[in-house]
Amino acid sequence: MALYMKAAEILDKVEQKKGAVKTLVYDSKFQNIKQLFALVCETQKYSSVLQEIIESTRLLKETKLRLNLAKVLVYDLLFGRGVKCGGSWKAMMAKHRSRLQAALARIKVKQKVSRNEDLLPPSVQNKKAHNIPRYVRVNTLKTTVEDVIDYLKREGYSYQGTARRIEDLCQLSGKMFVGDLHLRDLLVFSAKMDFHNHYLYKAGHLILQDKASCLPAYLLDPPVGGHVIDACAAPGNKTSHLAAIMKNKGKLFAFDLDAKRLSTMSTLLLRAGVTCHQLANQDFLKVDPLAPEYKEVKHILLDPSCSGSGMVCLSDGGSEEQDGERLQALAAFQLRCLNHALQFPQLQRVVYSTCSIHSQENEEVVSACLEKNPGFRLVHLFPEWPERGHVPLTQCLRASTTETLTHGFFVAMLERQTTPSSGESLNIAPSAMDLDTSAPTGGEEQQTQRPSSEISVEQPQHFTTKKKKRNRKKHRKQES
Repeated sequence: MALYMKAAEILDKVEQKKGAVKTLVYDSKFQNIKQLFALVCETQKYSSVLQEIIESTRLLKETKLRLNLAKVLVYDLLFGRGVKCGGSWKAMMAKHRSRLQAALARIKVKQKVSRNEDLLPPSVQNKKAHNIPRYVRVNTLKTTVEDVIDYLKREGYSYQGTARRIEDLCQLSGKMFVGDLHLRDLLVFSAKMDFHNHYLYKAGHLILQDKASCLPAYLLDPPVGGHVIDACAAPGNKTSHLAAIMKNKGKLFAFDLDAKRLSTMSTLLLRAGVTCHQLANQDFLKVDPLAPEYKEVKHILLDPSCSGSGMVCLSDGGSEEQDGERLQALAAFQLRCLNHALQFPQLQRVVYSTCSIHSQENEEVVSACLEKNPGFRLVHLFPEWPERGHVPLTQCLRASTTETLTHGFFVAMLERQTTPSSGESLNIAPSAMDLDTSAPTGGEEQQTQRPSSEISVEQPQHFTTKKKKRNRKKHRKQES
């Protein structure tokens, strides 16, 4: 009973725009997260079909159930493995089973299909056709890729070497696995492989993380011992990835506004062996870039709240006309976050990422930010990556079920311009690796400061010339 109540509650919150499915499920702290996530996602997929069945049988009127509670119960009765609770609800659904099954049969006849899957909207069917492999990131804070491979081989898994093409990831079955062709610390298994109860996962040696979600930290690539900010950090997989790249040295500032998510994240980081982090229950937009503790921050990872439209479980077909007001509000928030990130005085690079497929949250946010911050430029990421950002921002990356066999994702990297634009900048040695750290952050400041710096250089020459002329005149008078 608790499963259905919680699933219905999450579906209510999704409709009320209170968060994405994955976030809401994660925050629920339900005992069986996997089971809850599957029920919510599958109910969403069949939502329109379930609605039609419920309306045609007048189920709500006869049972007094709320719509989303009725949906999850009907889903499990007709499409799942049967209602998993006892008591009055199970008796109620058993009473209406025949009518509900008959309604489903009529819909199939009407649409001329024989399988339940054929009732799904085309956009959902297209996503379903591409089974995403199970990606497992090796936590190098606790082990090595080689040790994990050896451990799994002793357990009967069959290592097939490193994949050479993305198509190789589709050929996996049973206990076969390969090394990813792009990310060295990533191992790839068949879509049906489950590691939630595996010792290596429970001990923090393995992180269950989609390949696309690994890209932001991998591409930011902060130096060992550096100072880094993870601006919207929960649930923490990217934070633990950053810590692994930094080898647990330096400082990793992680912010999140949700105290519950941050508490759960703390547990995750503890299991992963992360020690270089400083968690803060704080809104990143209210963090002072000029505060002394952030004076050495040169790298920021920004993965703000988004529509979650790239997550395979969501039934959103990707139309940017749907829910325009929500997308507009999200994009405005994302742009504020990105502009704020660029205000840290020593910042060299920021990676901006979303699990959205909408241009409004991706390329349009980046373009608007670059217009306001001409001191930064886009970095051309991962030339061999098969899917690029929408023209003209092809320097960015996109990911999808069809092209990269991942969830939908977007990644961009903004880098401070290295061209000196002030008198102080001219003092930096051309060979310095951090030449860009002293460049001004704002475009307007560069334009207003440049004339004054040029005058300060030219004025001494002007006065020296006048002085020489006066000395020559004085010398001629003395000679005469």
